[in-house]
Amino acid sequence: MRIRHVKLPVSDLRRSAAWYRELLGLSLAGEFAEAGVVRGVQLMHPSGFGIALRERAFCAGTPDLGGFDVFALEVDSVDELHRIAAVATGMGAEISGVGDRGEYGAALDVIDPDGHVVRFLANNPFRADRFLGVDFDGAGGFTVYTEPTLPAQG
Repeated sequence: MRIRHVKLPVSDLRRSAAWYRELLGLSLAGEFAEAGVVRGVQLMHPSGFGIALRERAFCAGTPDLGGFDVFALEVDSVDELHRIAAVATGMGAEISGVGDRGEYGAALDVIDPDGHVVRFLANNPFRADRFLGVDFDGAGGFTVYTEPTLPAQG
């Protein structure tokens, strides 16, 4: 099993579709129209993951996820993070800069036109075969731990 796509509410479908296509090299794979007006699109990456975009005004509850990292994309190296940062900067996007977090890997945040945080990770230590906890201190630092503290259900 794998995630096929994530869906984001956007304020300007045409602008956001162009933005994600340019940043991530996505192709327009589908459109979703209502009464002849396109209200959503499906964008796909050659590797098989997709990003679906839907006009916020036509979403249930008109969600606003500005400032939130709805999803993260893993890349193969810190060099790839720097390449994406350069592309995003060339597009005029706000970025966090590539942050090396030591044993917690490296990260880059790119802000899309609606304020969604698109997070990119390299050397991400989370795996299905072991547990890793991260305790952020509120000042930009963190510690890691290896035993869960959230009580198990049941």
